[in-house]
Amino acid sequence: MKRKINKIAVLGSGVMGSRIALHFANIGCKVFLLDIAPRELNDKEKQKGLTLDDPSVRNRIVNENFKNILKAKPSPVYNNKVASLVTTGNFEDNMNWLAEVDWTIEVVIENLDIKKTVFEKVEKYRKEGTLITSNTSGIPIHKMLEGRSEDFQKHFCGTHFFNPPRYLQLLEIIPTPKTDPTVVDFLMHYGDLFLGKTTVLCKDTPAFIANRVGVFSIMAVFKLLKEMGFTIKEVDSLTGPLTGKPKSATFRTADVVGIDTLVHVANNLYNDCPKDESRELFKIPDFVDKMIKNNWLGDKTKQGFYKKTKDEKGKKEILEMNIETGEYGPSVKPKFASVAAAKPVDDLKDRIKMLVSSKDKAGEFLQKLYFYVFQYSSNRIPEITDEFYKIDDGMKAGFGWEIGPFETWDALGVEKTVKKMEEAGMKPAQWIYDMLESGVNSFYSIHDCKKEYYDINSNSYKEIAGIKDFIILDNYSTNKPVWKNTGTVLHDIGDGIVNLEFKTKMNSIGSEVLEGINKSIEIAEKDYRGLVIGNDGQHFSAGANLAMMFMLATEQEYDEIDFAVRTFQNTTMHIRYSSVPVVVAPHGLTLGGGCEVCLHADKVEASAETYIGLVEVGVGIIPAGGGTKEMTLRASDNYKPGDVKFNELQWRFLNIAMAKVATSASEAIKMDIFKKGRDNIIINSHRAIAQAKKSAIELAERGYTKPIQREDIKVLGRAALANMLLGAYSFSEAHYISSHDKKIAEKLAYIMCGGDLSAETKVNEQYLLDLEREAFLSLIGEKKTMERIQSILTTGKPLRN
Repeated sequence: MKRKINKIAVLGSGVMGSRIALHFANIGCKVFLLDIAPRELNDKEKQKGLTLDDPSVRNRIVNENFKNILKAKPSPVYNNKVASLVTTGNFEDNMNWLAEVDWTIEVVIENLDIKKTVFEKVEKYRKEGTLITSNTSGIPIHKMLEGRSEDFQKHFCGTHFFNPPRYLQLLEIIPTPKTDPTVVDFLMHYGDLFLGKTTVLCKDTPAFIANRVGVFSIMAVFKLLKEMGFTIKEVDSLTGPLTGKPKSATFRTADVVGIDTLVHVANNLYNDCPKDESRELFKIPDFVDKMIKNNWLGDKTKQGFYKKTKDEKGKKEILEMNIETGEYGPSVKPKFASVAAAKPVDDLKDRIKMLVSSKDKAGEFLQKLYFYVFQYSSNRIPEITDEFYKIDDGMKAGFGWEIGPFETWDALGVEKTVKKMEEAGMKPAQWIYDMLESGVNSFYSIHDCKKEYYDINSNSYKEIAGIKDFIILDNYSTNKPVWKNTGTVLHDIGDGIVNLEFKTKMNSIGSEVLEGINKSIEIAEKDYRGLVIGNDGQHFSAGANLAMMFMLATEQEYDEIDFAVRTFQNTTMHIRYSSVPVVVAPHGLTLGGGCEVCLHADKVEASAETYIGLVEVGVGIIPAGGGTKEMTLRASDNYKPGDVKFNELQWRFLNIAMAKVATSASEAIKMDIFKKGRDNIIINSHRAIAQAKKSAIELAERGYTKPIQREDIKVLGRAALANMLLGAYSFSEAHYISSHDKKIAEKLAYIMCGGDLSAETKVNEQYLLDLEREAFLSLIGEKKTMERIQSILTTGKPLRN
């Protein structure tokens, strides 16, 4: 059966149900979202004289839940049209819709009896052969099958999404012994390709994989917090980005998720895992128990481990809880010598090695925590999975860890770490010793640019399933690069295509990256068929190297700044006018200069989660790497007979002037940053570079011809400029923008209108690039621009001056 998913039914419209529904809508599926009908009227309905039979009343619960989720931040949708693909209904009136769907997903309350009742109703309407799955996070999957038909059982499976499903990549697939293997294969593939997920096949064990290990890790942190006398802020400073974990670290994450939710999972694990050797660690510590009794549950009750408040002057303040006294007080910035020494180390694995080997309190804490997690993870094989890499995948995709437990163990050295664990009285599982005795000293190995894992049963390395279509640049590190400098590496990724990888901090674009782009194009033109620009970093590029510009402006080295801007412009034009196709694969933050690299590519293969825009105005300058020129050019290409040309130019001007950032690749298409019909959106970011390679090959095989530089860009001149200047003046007078913002807007308008020309004129690209550069040079030395750049460099936030 060649299965296709066009229509989905989601049963349950709570936080997870509504978000799952919207994520399917994000990829273009038609979704029915159903929930219970109310049993009684609310006050507003009574005042209106409505009855329980009125349609607005019967769908009130589902409609209110759905409406609230649409307001959530960050947004659950790629663009504001997505919600129109979701139709709401209720379990009493609309279950017959299930006869139309290809997949029904149950997301009701975590109660087995209620789920069984829902499935009984589903069976009355469900079409044979269609998928039926549960999003339960803890109820054994097989227990839901009692009383169900053979066809239902064959097509039933657990599909555990993580919240929020748009952003967290993990989808755990949990079959029962009666699930048809082809259904499992389909869900694993569909989740990866269409939903953008890391699909992890799990055994039907308590909390499956990620929550089992993830909640254990949190409980271990609770234990060490109390044992070692740390403050909450101190622990969060060690369990966040410093060690490759999310910014929310441990306690901020607990507040966001809900401390009651965490306690519920921990209690279930304690009760459902009587043979777990670390079972006692799942017992709720006294200070957390007190928080539950006080209803301090985190964000939902306005206080948890942290509490948001205001000081005497009305300024926002975040207090942290003292676990000994239960009182809240101001946070004290943690100070650890090991942390200060490790922070400048960019490579995460090197940084973790440095921290764990430190002899101070922070180093001791992290060593103990890693030992707990290593021991526990090794003991879960084969209970929760036969392949340890699934634990790493689960923790990375579900909990946002940059590297999983076994990858971290490899970085620290397996044999060396085992000896230290033994000294600490925390021996790992026997299979670790068996592996070492067989002469294998690492969990992972790279072979032919593919990552392999140590298979316990065969005592050999095997290829990781499901990633043969991925190009992961880290796997090319053992190969000799085609070329490299201090900020970039050029890899041969096969079939006549090379890939340029940025290696700077936040992949910012400075002289070394510009050199890398130019050199890569030259090499590709001489010896290859095409070039891909992409990387596996957290972000594609945070933009130009502001620190370098700030230094040059401080020293008033304006000739150097002029040279740097010219070099950037020449580089983006080199991308546009190379003799081989250049395809760019952006993801995550793609700001300023990173956006300008995309604007000049032959094609863009963008990850769905690409946050892109020309943001330079926010730091007091204008886009001068060809970004302003390119948006003026694109406006010109869209002028149509009979249309008001100024409108086409103005909305692009406003996007730049307001430093607007697209919050998805879909929105970037609406902003004309990515070209509709030419550029593609890749839902799974792990596939982007491989897809970019395919596109480069296709362009080359179609007979790629170097484009001809544009001489026909229509600029609107003085009339349009007057309108834009009037708008900037009005905004300034109304105090919507500062005097400095007004100055920037005026210079931006001057470029996009082609200067003070008496009439509409055709100009070439270099004409606009020269205007860009002149405006940039006039702004970079301004006091208020320097203040904004300094604020970004020191606080990460722009100054509104």
